Amino acid sequence: MKKEIMGIKAPAKECTDQKCPFHGTINVKDELFNGKVVKKDINHSATIEWTHSTYISKYERYEVKKSRMRVHNPACVDAEIGDEVIVARTRPLSKTITHVILTIVNKTQIEEKGSKK
Repeated sequence: MKKEIMGIKAPAKECTDQKCPFHGTINVKDELFNGKVVKKDINHSATIEWTHSTYISKYERYEVKKSRMRVHNPACVDAEIGDEVIVARTRPLSKTITHVILTIVNKTQIEEKGSKK
């Protein structure tokens, strides 16, 4: 078990996932970035999304673009929808998944629909 990957400490929760960078056999590359989980699947995968703005000189305005990526969500990390996560590049894990979630930066709390405040 690896204690630390690129300055990110291993989660306290144990897992038996071979595609986990901390408890499995996956090596991560030097490419790290942040994203927000927008979709979570049963088979330990998730979709993250991030936004970036580009300047359009003709209109003298900025436009906001969104990018999405499929990532592996290990059982020890278990990111939920709405969480901001740090993602690292790995070897291809499946047809569409080449990144893995390392840690959760901001955990969101989902309110119940019937609650009033």
